[in-house]
Amino acid sequence: MAVAVLFSAGKDSALAARLLDPFSDVVACHCTFGIATDPPTTGVAASAAEALDLPLATVDLERSVAAEAVERMVADGYPRAGVQRVHEHALETVAGRETVAGETVTAVADGTRRDDRVPAVDRSLARSLEDRHGVDYLRPLAGYGRGAVDEFAGRLLAVETGPSEELATADYETELRALLAAERDTETVREVFPAHSQSRVVGRRE
Repeated sequence: MAVAVLFSAGKDSALAARLLDPFSDVVACHCTFGIATDPPTTGVAASAAEALDLPLATVDLERSVAAEAVERMVADGYPRAGVQRVHEHALETVAGRETVAGETVTAVADGTRRDDRVPAVDRSLARSLEDRHGVDYLRPLAGYGRGAVDEFAGRLLAVETGPSEELATADYETELRALLAAERDTETVREVFPAHSQSRVVGRRE
């Protein structure tokens, strides 16, 4: 019986996994469109999961959803709606699987925080996900703001941070950036995605 945690190798999803780990069998789920990046996002996710001593499952997402998200982001000039679309698709895909890493899926979880604007899952979507797929939807960080998450992550995780366009992570943004660059150009990527910091987990602290 497993809790499948959507896993980007960043501190939020890693912290969510660590908070759930004492109570359940956690499987880190790397959701990917299979879009080639350098380094591959699956390798980044695998390294982070290994550092946390978590089993990793690779979950394939539909490439058409990535294309749809990129079109929406270009139209909006901002990534919010596109990232939300991908997150909902990832939750639906993982919740719809009977097993991950050989374990029966009883719950799906993510690392969304209290003050996240995107991705975010409202109550109606959470209930719908649970009712349709017969799983629980968990948000271990739902009561925490950024400051608290940073504090707890600093105590439990060894984390690298850097500019989003430079730090290799395994989140949706990495693949959406790659697809956007391939279909448009790097200037469009810079226009759509505001500069910000990303994190990548490289180990755990006891």
